[in-house]
Amino acid sequence: MVEPDSLVLEQLRVIRGDLGKLFSEMQTMRVEMTAMRQHMAGMLTIQEHDHVDIAGIKSRLDRIEKRLELVE
Repeated sequence: MVEPDSLVLEQLRVIRGDLGKLFSEMQTMRVEMTAMRQHMAGMLTIQEHDHVDIAGIKSRLDRIEKRLELVE
């Protein structure tokens, strides 16, 4: 016959192992989330730079149209 204490200890060991696996997976997910945040921040920076470039091009085009009297 198996001792009740042994059954409890066996289950606790299984739970501890499962928790260890979960902790490891959480660490991996944390690293991946950080990488994704950094990537998104970089994308937003590039997008903002593109908006500034487009605004500059639009401004220059407006001046060219005025000089060439192409404005309606």
